[in-house]
Amino acid sequence: MNHKQAKRLLFSNPEVKKEYDNLAVAHEIKRKIIKLRLEQGLSQKELADRIGTKQSAISRLESGDYNPSVEFLSKIAHALGKEVHIEFH
Repeated sequence: MNHKQAKRLLFSNPEVKKEYDNLAVAHEIKRKIIKLRLEQGLSQKELADRIGTKQSAISRLESGDYNPSVEFLSKIAHALGKEVHIEFH
């Protein structure tokens, strides 16, 4: 069984698909933060220093082991020269 087949099988379960979809936003946020940090040539420690936290907090966020508050995301955005916008569709 290849990846595509396994995914199709797993997603045939509505509960599994729902949980996967619920995680999509968190994964997208994580990807964008990592991309912006790397584009600016910052290490996790340098980003952490900019917002007054520890490198381990950035590591947990980027690994997906942490559910950040909007306030924390706002601090990261400002440290990267960006803004946070939340939309409901």
